[in-house]
Amino acid sequence: MTTFQIGFLVLIFIAVLAGYYGLYNLVRPEAARQRLVELEEKDFGARAPLPSRFLDWVARATRPVSQLSMPGEGFEKSRIRLRFVHAGIRNPSAPAAFFGVKTILTLGLPMLGFALLAVGNSPLKGNNLLLGLLALAALGYYLPNMVLSRLVMIRQREIFETFPDALDLMTVCVEAGLGTESAMLRVAEDLHFKSPALADEMRMVNLELRAGADREHALRNLAIRTGVEEVDGFVTMISQAERFGTSIAASLRVHAEMLRTRRRQRAEEAAAKIALKLLFPLIFCIFPAMMVVLMGPAMIQIYRILLPAMAGTN
Repeated sequence: MTTFQIGFLVLIFIAVLAGYYGLYNLVRPEAARQRLVELEEKDFGARAPLPSRFLDWVARATRPVSQLSMPGEGFEKSRIRLRFVHAGIRNPSAPAAFFGVKTILTLGLPMLGFALLAVGNSPLKGNNLLLGLLALAALGYYLPNMVLSRLVMIRQREIFETFPDALDLMTVCVEAGLGTESAMLRVAEDLHFKSPALADEMRMVNLELRAGADREHALRNLAIRTGVEEVDGFVTMISQAERFGTSIAASLRVHAEMLRTRRRQRAEEAAAKIALKLLFPLIFCIFPAMMVVLMGPAMIQIYRILLPAMAGTN
């Protein structure tokens, strides 16, 4: 038995042991866990939301292996923690679920690939097999990061596209006599169906203000949680307007107009890139098919008529 086969058997043994331990922790009754479930059901009326319950289930199932890749110290101030905040994931079980899934994919994809190759009698041997397994391990390691980056991009784009409309509504509320906090709460209620992410962030600002935080600190936390440049500019504008005593409604109107212009410019930029993005599909996919359709009958006629005629003349 070679060293590679011995190492593979050891990895399978570790994976089976970790899976057994995870299933044991999942089905083991605990009074504290049961109490948490009861509190969640009481808070949400019936049951906790499906994404939250799913993250809790994944975190419990992958708890034995999540410690292999989860940082022990400094996670709260790390960049990956900030990515969770930008994605709107506030569940305390999310980091354990994230690193647990990353560890399982990193170890499981090479094992699964090796098993499939062994069953299918693949011709890959030696260095080629090792390179393929390393590629699968790299895919499993970076796939959760790619999914998290995708969630962050979708949420930030939603906030960016809705924020000018939110500022317009906020301008109307401020001009009608509402304060900044009341205006943000009113806008959050109106934007609940159009942009749940932005509405949730505005409610968070209102909750921080009710908890006793000052307005500048609460707005700065809003910019940090969203990670959107336009929201950061809005926070700076509000802070400067309060500091220098300028009209908040006029500042909001100017800032909303600037954001609408920036949103239109981004749309025009994306439209201008369409021609370049279509160039490669046209050249490599559509153009060869058109050449076959246009030149095919002519080539067939040349093959049937012209070539025999030329051969007879010679």
